[in-house]
Amino acid sequence: MTDAITAQEFSDSDGVADWTVAAGSAESAGVTAEFATKDFATGLRLVNKIGELAEAANHHPDVDLRYGSVTVRLSSHDIGGLSRRDAKLAAQISRAAAELGLS
Repeated sequence: MTDAITAQEFSDSDGVADWTVAAGSAESAGVTAEFATKDFATGLRLVNKIGELAEAANHHPDVDLRYGSVTVRLSSHDIGGLSRRDAKLAAQISRAAAELGLS
């Protein structure tokens, strides 16, 4: 059984309001969220938390840390699209950002 989901199923998942399906073929493009940070140190704290969550899930996103923002991209390369793992990790990342007061 695969854990593949559609873009709509991803969007309907709990806790993923921060995330959007990237342009392109919906199921193969992945999802992206950008979190505005108060400063670079706060962004780094979020990146470190994302690293912990990703290692625990054995599911690793692309992360871009810049002054003022952290951008995260998720997709499941092994299935060529979105999976329940993406939805679960996206929700965890959003919770971590919220705990740091980020939107």
